Amino acid sequence: MSSDTPDPASEQPFEGIRVVEFGQFVAVPFAAQLLAEGGAEVIKIESLEGDPTRRLAQLAPMESRIYLSRNRGKRSLPLHLRQEGASEIIDALLGRADVALMNFRPGLAAQIGLDAETLRERFPRLIVATVTPFGRYGPDAGLAGMDIVVQARSGLMVANGREGDGRPLSGDPVSADYMAAMSLAFGIASALYRRASSGRGGEVHASLMQAAMTLNNNQMLRVESADGPIHDESRRELAEMRSRGAPYAEQRMAQPSARARIMADIYFRTYTTSDGWLAVACGSTRLRAAFSLAIGLEDEYTGDDPNHHADHYERLREAAEQIMRSRPTSEWEALLAEAGVPASRVVMPFEILDDPQTAANDMLYDLDHPQIGPVRILAPPVALDQEGFQQPAATKPFASETRDILGELGFNGSQIDGFVESGVTRDSI
Repeated sequence: MSSDTPDPASEQPFEGIRVVEFGQFVAVPFAAQLLAEGGAEVIKIESLEGDPTRRLAQLAPMESRIYLSRNRGKRSLPLHLRQEGASEIIDALLGRADVALMNFRPGLAAQIGLDAETLRERFPRLIVATVTPFGRYGPDAGLAGMDIVVQARSGLMVANGREGDGRPLSGDPVSADYMAAMSLAFGIASALYRRASSGRGGEVHASLMQAAMTLNNNQMLRVESADGPIHDESRRELAEMRSRGAPYAEQRMAQPSARARIMADIYFRTYTTSDGWLAVACGSTRLRAAFSLAIGLEDEYTGDDPNHHADHYERLREAAEQIMRSRPTSEWEALLAEAGVPASRVVMPFEILDDPQTAANDMLYDLDHPQIGPVRILAPPVALDQEGFQQPAATKPFASETRDILGELGFNGSQIDGFVESGVTRDSI
């Protein structure tokens, strides 16, 4: 079934929507998984060797934790896109599809006739959703890029503040990729909503660079009258530092901050406690006063402009750090919670898998994988009443659905045999 509006009998928002995914790695696969969680039928097109993430630390043949994290609830079809005969299968897929997602390297989609302009002309109702590293235009449009590269290029890596061995670090989360996936899914939902009244498809695009800049939204603003001279001076300082090979820690100080210095020094930061670390966030005068009262910090200027009392706040920072080291994290958490101050201990990612808060809100679920066994995994990131988004099952073993999918597209047994024998597709590992 494919229609402009979802099946009214279904409680899932994308029921009846057919999606063809030409994606690998993170952004497009995760966006397609979000649609599948909302009821869409997703057919993932993979190379004859499979998505590259299938082979990263395999837990079973062609099954890895990385692949499983972004590809649940889909059907998989191996396809050699450049092989003669593949176009016949692609036409059959797209002829009945509502959405095509892709993140080919720059220029490749046009070479194989899967660029948005070509597809929209041939399939007017189709919504073509694409992800590029740096956007579709400009001097960097043709460059390859992945999350760590885009974090560096966009300024997000510096904004995140991680460093080691005197250089900036990206950290493990591929945050630009996931933000691009969420943006793309929102764009697709918007295009489907518009198509319900207009009857026409459209093009949705997200770039990793724009996604990274969105994550860094607080710093993506310049008030010329206030910030212009500061940015000019910072650029001059940075150029001088780079010319003499200044260390990264020094260069990072040339980055203007949108946050008042005392916020980062005292009221919006992590503290070392007697047994760990605690994050606090006092974003208002009321919260700053509550924090100071709770820990016994005397700050008579909480309601004033902090820039007028720089020396005072330098002494206050040292006093706050000494106070916070005097008690364990759990005591500070309880005390600040009673005072209404946002605060939390710093935990390791794996600890969240057994956290009572995530369990109480069904943020994770236990998947019974037929090859790997029990897997605790992330639930859909958004909830919609009446089970609008559901916990998807694992994709079936690689190449095991080839004949079923091609049969549903109208190809007979001898045609499918021909596709397999000629190397267009495969029906086994």
